[in-house]
Amino acid sequence: MYDIQLNESGTRHLNVNDDVFQIIDKYHLFQQFVNSTGYVTEHDLDRLKLTVRNLLDNRGSNTQDLLELCNDVIFHEKMKAYGLRGLIEAYRQWLAQQPTAEPQEGTPMNN
Repeated sequence: MYDIQLNESGTRHLNVNDDVFQIIDKYHLFQQFVNSTGYVTEHDLDRLKLTVRNLLDNRGSNTQDLLELCNDVIFHEKMKAYGLRGLIEAYRQWLAQQPTAEPQEGTPMNN
């Protein structure tokens, strides 16, 4: 279980498990995601939301796992850029612990 801090003051948190990271990995959601500056902004969060909506629209009814990810994490009412950055960092940690962990091309590794 990973605890993601959603705001700078530390008053909002979100707990995620390995299933969340497996879904992120399955759909390559962080592939070439963060721009060259390495900062995560609200614009990046909006881009991720649009990407997920597009995947849901184009993949049909076989996306229950992605829909659950949306409801629980991506579209969480308290999710902001700060929380997304924490989610990306936790994803990197999770990925590094996987037996055959090879980062996705373009996965943000050095923020």
